[in-house]
Amino acid sequence: MANCVTMKKICTLLVGMLSVLLLLGQPTDTASIFTESEYLRWVKAWHPLVKQANLLTDEARASLREARGGFDPKLYADWEQKSFDGTNYFSIGEGGFKIPTWYGLEVKGYFNATNGVYLNPERNLPAAGQAVAGIKASLVQGLFIDERRAALQQARMLENINEAQRQNIINDILLDATTAYWDWVTRYNEVRVIEQARDVAAMRLRAIVASYTEGDMAAVDTLEAYIQVQNRDFDLNDARLAYRNAGLMLSNFLWLENDIPVEITDALRPPTLDELELSPALPPMAGFLEAFDATHPLLRFYQLKLSQLDIERRLAAEYLKPRLDVEYNFLGDGFRFGQLTAPDNGGVDNILLQNYKWGVNFSFPLFLRKERGKLDLTKIKIADTDFTLQQKRQELTNKVRDAYNEWQNNRQQITLYADVTNNYRTLFNAETIRFSLGESSVFLVNAREQSLIEAQIKLVKLQAEFYKNENKVIWAAGRLPTKE
Repeated sequence: MANCVTMKKICTLLVGMLSVLLLLGQPTDTASIFTESEYLRWVKAWHPLVKQANLLTDEARASLREARGGFDPKLYADWEQKSFDGTNYFSIGEGGFKIPTWYGLEVKGYFNATNGVYLNPERNLPAAGQAVAGIKASLVQGLFIDERRAALQQARMLENINEAQRQNIINDILLDATTAYWDWVTRYNEVRVIEQARDVAAMRLRAIVASYTEGDMAAVDTLEAYIQVQNRDFDLNDARLAYRNAGLMLSNFLWLENDIPVEITDALRPPTLDELELSPALPPMAGFLEAFDATHPLLRFYQLKLSQLDIERRLAAEYLKPRLDVEYNFLGDGFRFGQLTAPDNGGVDNILLQNYKWGVNFSFPLFLRKERGKLDLTKIKIADTDFTLQQKRQELTNKVRDAYNEWQNNRQQITLYADVTNNYRTLFNAETIRFSLGESSVFLVNAREQSLIEAQIKLVKLQAEFYKNENKVIWAAGRLPTKE
């Protein structure tokens, strides 16, 4: 009768252990779940490297403003006077404005005033001074593009270049961030597996000690069960340390608005893998390669660099042309243009054909070595960038395929190993029942349990790897910044 009572106690405790195993995946703490989407929003909002990448947008805007400054109107004024021994040798003054335009024309207007005893005759002006309205044009070199227009076009291109570069930097940061997150999730779930295994080992020890007290089991069995508890405590200490360290790695990506680093606390916990639902089927790989050139920030960066270099090439080719600048100025008496001395028989004729100053400037290097060298160097840069683009396109395409293959294989492995884990659980449960009936030993139960724990931990790693591989595919496709 005593043996029956003892076996009943053991069976009750063992059934309790089986119930604990069935509860694996059910969290018992009250901490809030820190989801991946919430974590990524936090990283994208406050991480210093993300904020540093966002400076590229400000840099592009500043460069564009600087380039537009090349077309700003300019006011100027000059005054020069010489007086000696009470004599006014000369007084010369000029003030006006210049307005550069997009098509290589420069419009200007200014006013001259001169007087003095020793004034150079060519500076003689009407008594009221002289207003001048003029225009300057480049007819050959600089007609279609010049340094100012090239700088503005490249600055506009820089906005898109820096945006592509910004997205690529954030893409890399978020990959590191998500890797740290799923390492944290993995360590948390490993701790839970080992904690529950330790609880089961402790319950088994109590049952065996009770059985030993009743005289039904040998003392060596209690030692065997106690050693198992010690091993579980050892593994649990290591698992908790790994979980804390994973939290520190995660904290590298957590910052507050005022650049204050944040350390993750026990108030937040990762999700258990049982709380997450694996996709029943993966999206087709073709979707990640669709419009690849247009969507991947690194490829767009090199494409835009090619466009920027093409502007540089056009400017270099422009310098192979001769320079021919023409300037024409309308002269007035004071501020009065048109009829000056003759009766008004053609005010327009007076303006265009009588009261004017014009000039022409021509230059052309005989050998064009500097200009041809500049053009050749630009073409080399274009070829170099184009080769880099082709190589990057191939590398990134293969990275998407490689990551997708790992993701797909990982999904299949999870299905397979979930079944393996269930089989180990069945074996352990069967061995536990045999032990309760006196047909097995503590050693065999421990061996079955150890195999189950190893299988559970392996399954945890496979499930976390699934989400890592998903992020790798999205990263390789250049789309992590848009993931929520």
